[in-house]
Amino acid sequence: MNVIRMAGAVLLLAGITGCSSRPANDQDTISTGKAVTETVFTEKIKPEYAEGFEIRYEGDMALVDIHDPQSENVAEYHYALVRRGDASKVVPEGYEKLEIPVRSVICMTSLQLSNFIKLGITERVTGITSTRHLFNETMNRQLESGKTVKIGIEGNFDNEAVMSMNPDLILISPFKRGGYEALKDVGIPLVPHLGYKEMTPLGQAEWIKFVGLLCGMEKEANACFEAIEQRYQELKALTADGKVKRRPVVFSGELRGGNWYAVGGKSFLAQLFKDAGADYFLKDDERSGGVTLDFETVYNQADNADYWRIVNSYPGDFSYEALKDQDARYADFKAFREHGIIYCNMKTTPFYEEMPTAPEVILADLLHIFHPELLPDHQPVFYKLLKK
Repeated sequence: MNVIRMAGAVLLLAGITGCSSRPANDQDTISTGKAVTETVFTEKIKPEYAEGFEIRYEGDMALVDIHDPQSENVAEYHYALVRRGDASKVVPEGYEKLEIPVRSVICMTSLQLSNFIKLGITERVTGITSTRHLFNETMNRQLESGKTVKIGIEGNFDNEAVMSMNPDLILISPFKRGGYEALKDVGIPLVPHLGYKEMTPLGQAEWIKFVGLLCGMEKEANACFEAIEQRYQELKALTADGKVKRRPVVFSGELRGGNWYAVGGKSFLAQLFKDAGADYFLKDDERSGGVTLDFETVYNQADNADYWRIVNSYPGDFSYEALKDQDARYADFKAFREHGIIYCNMKTTPFYEEMPTAPEVILADLLHIFHPELLPDHQPVFYKLLKK
């Protein structure tokens, strides 16, 4: 096994098992006593790929500015992070004061939760919204024991449950339809986590630094992201500068209620395909978010594409026949006829709770499919070709 493959094996394992354990000390009794009082700002956090948050340090304060990386015409959020117990600290006008390290938090999405799983600090997560696709054993044990509580679903939160947990803050996705207005009444800080809005895989993964800053784990978060970045760039280099003779074309999505939901050419997914040595069928589309198309439009642009990416929650074994049964027209795509379906079943794979902090693993999966000669020994983790 060459050096790149050996390094990849080690880092792929890190991507699945997490990159850090919570520091063991007498003060770190987050889930019950809320006794985290250690010095913060152990290392500086500097985002390099993420465009949704910026940090500047002023003495013993960290000023964090959060904004939508896909749009300049929406609300911005400003927080002044101060050492826990320093409630009298005067902060700049327009900034909401947050005491850190954060001892307990409610996560609204699997993407947010993935950061805590990766850092090995799931005990700080005292509330979540859904357990539909929750695989993490530690989180499931916390739910069983009552250390973590389900707070309901978007738009119908259990405010009494939220207040009874009294978390230090609630991570939200403010530009989704989440029904967060009702949560403002409980008096707990609502802090946006906009990793889902980032347009690059490394940008999304870099939000682990933001969580590391909140939790007083800057050193661990920086080290974790550095390992992710290093492996991702190694893999990306395998297809850069014309190193692959052919770039296959790939499309994504399925029909839902008569509409085909895809993403634009400036999206996170399009960048992943590009870095894996493939061309996304909407690569020239300037949009970075979701795109709604009809079947005819998709077929006209993707009928001759080599691969078709599908992520769903199928009960049982998904197959080409099962896909055809959903819509007979699917069989007309070249990717169907020539068995080029790239598939992930969320019922059996911890996709959303691990994928955001494992872009190097996702990239390796895609590289192995698009250009198997580059990673012949790779074992698929999330994506694999659907069996004939």
